[in-house]
Amino acid sequence: MNPFIHIRRAELCDATHVAEFNRAMAYETEGKELIAEVIGAGVVSLINHPALGFYLVAEHDGNIVASLMITTEWSDWRNGIFWWIQSVYVKPEWRRKGVYARMYDFVKQAAAEDKSICGFRLYVEKDNVNAQRTYQALGMAETDYKMYEEMKPGIRYCLPAKTE
Repeated sequence: MNPFIHIRRAELCDATHVAEFNRAMAYETEGKELIAEVIGAGVVSLINHPALGFYLVAEHDGNIVASLMITTEWSDWRNGIFWWIQSVYVKPEWRRKGVYARMYDFVKQAAAEDKSICGFRLYVEKDNVNAQRTYQALGMAETDYKMYEEMKPGIRYCLPAKTE
């Protein structure tokens, strides 16, 4: 592990980096090209609404080398909150160097300080074997659930809200 990696919550000044990482991750893992204006507005919106979640960034010498997003899910079964780990991206030259492990450890430490957090979840592309191995090595276990979704008719994304 690289001892010179600093993990912190993202701030508005980090939004451009996080949005670019999200675009790179979507293209690399799914071949999807995200619209810069939409993902940029989405990142800013989450940073401005911390009740919905937050981003973490990993820095080395003042340069952001990785990011991930945490969103929340209420579990009535457990009377607690799951943190969903999403939009994980580590710059290629920083992969396999323990950066994600440091970020995951930061998430676990933050959750240990919040009694309402009951666990962590994430989804991963079926063919992304490297990521699956990483998650398993850090103590996560595959579940029995499959994921389904339905978008509102005619909607691929939401346009940024107009501000006055």
